[in-house]
Amino acid sequence: MTDTNIQLISTISEDNKLTLSLQAIDMPQPSADEVVVRIEAAPLNPSDLGVLFGAADMSTAEQSGTDQYPVITAEIPTQFMPSQVKRVGKAIPVGNEGAGTVIAAGSSPAAQALIGKTVAVIGGGTYRQFKCANVQSCLELKEGTTAKEGASSFVNPLTALAMVETMRTEGHKAIIHAAAASNLGQMLNRICIADGVDLINIVRKEEQETLLRDMGAKYVVNSSSETFLTDLTAAIIETGATIAFDPIGGGQLTSDILNCMEVAAARDMKEHSVYGSDTFKQVYIYGALDRGPITLNRNFGFAWGVNGFLLFNALGKLGTKTAMAMRKRVADEITTTFASHYTYEVSLAEVLQLQSLAAYSKQATGEKYLITPQR
Repeated sequence: MTDTNIQLISTISEDNKLTLSLQAIDMPQPSADEVVVRIEAAPLNPSDLGVLFGAADMSTAEQSGTDQYPVITAEIPTQFMPSQVKRVGKAIPVGNEGAGTVIAAGSSPAAQALIGKTVAVIGGGTYRQFKCANVQSCLELKEGTTAKEGASSFVNPLTALAMVETMRTEGHKAIIHAAAASNLGQMLNRICIADGVDLINIVRKEEQETLLRDMGAKYVVNSSSETFLTDLTAAIIETGATIAFDPIGGGQLTSDILNCMEVAAARDMKEHSVYGSDTFKQVYIYGALDRGPITLNRNFGFAWGVNGFLLFNALGKLGTKTAMAMRKRVADEITTTFASHYTYEVSLAEVLQLQSLAAYSKQATGEKYLITPQR
């Protein structure tokens, strides 16, 4: 054990300013059902950036402080401050998940059983050196699994599995996924191949098409192609896909997907209806890569839905038994089906350097950052 513990925090002040900094905090002391995890690896997911940056305009970011304790400040446009009012003056710890070694534990048998084990952990504030977590928030990794391999055991794997389970629960039989060459998209592709589920992958670059086809994907359509809508409709006709998951959010992709679903469904209509087909079409938006307005061009009848998709809400609907089975599958297949690949590794201090910030804030497909807090 050490007396040093550092965490990364995000603070918004009344003068429309975001501040990102490192904070020295006490070493945690576990209660009966808690363990102390030495965080050795934590991914930078798009969901983490929302907490990290808030509504700040990161093009205004400036760096100060020291090499060991850098500070980033950025301006928040006045029109966005009302949505941030609950955060004003609060130092918010950042990081949804991570992995490391259990170095101390409370008195309960469940906590004691994890001492010395490598675990993945979820629950917020993982961008720190040592974290106290309830045993229910920990996933014991198989012997030989490294913290780096297990760092992304929750957000992407469980989201991908929840998409498939949501498809089944709601009575759909195939899935459409946008930005499909992402780490999560590659996981979803592997799950669907293993489970025999048809998956239509939407990408925007030829190299992404090649990547997914080399992984065994059968249906890949390119949104940059002149034949995108025709290609997407043909894939929907072949698979019968009536549910889609979109991490982009803004723009008209959601509308395009619904329209192509309706064209496919209308082929089976025996007579025309001004209300469109009675085939229900669902698009879930689970990200905000495009923060602009969602444009819906209403050519898809009235049997449709557009909703947000949040992992914890989805798990609540699926139930504890399903969620526990999903967690076990992740632990068993973390180096295969649910493997994550990282382009760069950075220390806590390096996260707060302008050069790193400019790179990971782009959320570029195929470029994933891993934080190593012990460096």
